[in-house]
Amino acid sequence: MDGNRFIGAGGVSFFQVMPTYHNPSGNKAYIMNMYTDPEYRRKGIAIRVLDRLVKDSKRRGITAISLEATDMGRPLYEKYGFVAMDHEMELPVP
Repeated sequence: MDGNRFIGAGGVSFFQVMPTYHNPSGNKAYIMNMYTDPEYRRKGIAIRVLDRLVKDSKRRGITAISLEATDMGRPLYEKYGFVAMDHEMELPVP
């Protein structure tokens, strides 16, 4: 926030899928609704929001995090370590 003005936000949804070899718990996180006010873009806001969402997911024991990326957001997610899938990007979480 800048005063009373929101400058960036993001959300994460936690859910379960069938367990797999790579995700034995079946617990996953889906990052969504990432937004940075245009006046504040390219100032590190989005990476800080993303980092908080990923850290919260890891604290909950999540080992699979995915998202859908816009063309504008894709470089941020790739820089963070997300890899392209067919329709989503996924972050391999150790």
